[in-house]
Amino acid sequence: MAWTFEKVAGPFDGATGGLAWDGSAMLFTLLEEQKIMRFEPETGSVKESRRHTHRANGIAFGPNAVLYGAQEAGRRIIAFQRDGSATQTAYQLNGRFHNQPSDLCVDVSRRIWFADGYSAKPPPGPHIFPLLDHASVLKLEVGPQREWMLSRITHDTVAPRAVLLSSDENTLYVAEGDVARTGPRELRAYPLDSSGRAGLHLVLHTFGGDHRGKHRGVEGMCLEREGNIVACAGWRTAGPGPLIYVFSPSGAVLESHALPCDLPMKCAFGGPRLDTLYVTAGDGCLYRAHTARYSGAPNRWVSA
Repeated sequence: MAWTFEKVAGPFDGATGGLAWDGSAMLFTLLEEQKIMRFEPETGSVKESRRHTHRANGIAFGPNAVLYGAQEAGRRIIAFQRDGSATQTAYQLNGRFHNQPSDLCVDVSRRIWFADGYSAKPPPGPHIFPLLDHASVLKLEVGPQREWMLSRITHDTVAPRAVLLSSDENTLYVAEGDVARTGPRELRAYPLDSSGRAGLHLVLHTFGGDHRGKHRGVEGMCLEREGNIVACAGWRTAGPGPLIYVFSPSGAVLESHALPCDLPMKCAFGGPRLDTLYVTAGDGCLYRAHTARYSGAPNRWVSA
């Protein structure tokens, strides 16, 4: 059955980005306005939740319902505390500032995995600290002295855009590739060992091209309750257009659904039964659709 998407918020000034369900409302980021907004399904109201977010894109909840954000302008992962304050994590990899994170996820051990690629919009101010010569998936974890430590996970990525952990946290799904850069656009699965090291990846899906140009790959994804991967990808410039894909863990395309917006950015399940899929997009709006038999994997730190 087709999913019917409706616009529930926007348009705002610039693209809408990361999504996170807080138990009763959907949080979403405004990249250009540098805010986090809160949409309440019961009333349809949209309120400002945070400001001065330094182009936070992907957001995700961690332990104690702390909201973490990937700041493309600030070049760091920030913890938005429940009391309204914000604290930074480690932002140097081997003595150098990392790149412009676009997406992140948090595991049961409070480790933060994030896609540290390059944004189309460079960071503001003088470029005193140059970007790294590689775009990789990085991992943050708390050390023995309760300090944040940063390490590199992938050595074969060129433009990681989104990350997602399987329900057992033994697999890291990575959306690799950007139409603005060279290299493939793939959905990959990296096996993880107990210490968080990644093995050789398996390509689950490859996005190609046609006479009109490159097909845009996955920009955002979330986990479905049965372990499937729900991803947003595509654009109107080339290929089948902007779509929601449902991939099995082995990469089979179980379903696809057309979107009413171009350049889908992120997707996440919300609602009391987590059976509503929310999507952000380049047009600055927030969309949702009821997904029938699919529902989201519950967040262990946020009540549904």
